[in-house]
Amino acid sequence: MGRILLIDDDPAFTRFLSAYIAEGFPLLRVEICNNPMSALRVIKTGGYDLMLIDLEMPAMDGLKLLKFAVDAGMDKNRIVILSGRDADFLHDVCPMGTCLAVLNKFEARQKSVLDMVFNSLNRKAETP
Repeated sequence: MGRILLIDDDPAFTRFLSAYIAEGFPLLRVEICNNPMSALRVIKTGGYDLMLIDLEMPAMDGLKLLKFAVDAGMDKNRIVILSGRDADFLHDVCPMGTCLAVLNKFEARQKSVLDMVFNSLNRKAETP
């Protein structure tokens, strides 16, 4: 089973995305952290195949969580930064190579990128 850690301070969004993943990608299990500070402890446990991190949260932003996760041993190419900001802003903040992808979480076209990532992870979870 593929393990995803979703870190976002918006409970409505995390419920929506978690339900979407559960419905379309049955071999993926989503763990949710709505508090970025509690996510620090969870990140340390490791074993995640993918992390989805909101860029802008109170108390700690997504870039600090990204750095913490990479320092804790998570491959940066298994981390996606999500935000409500436009693509130009996101690519200025997170240049190519910072993580797997930087996506606007409300733009329909960006959903296809997430679907590709989820499909790939779901296929990997199928093979023993």
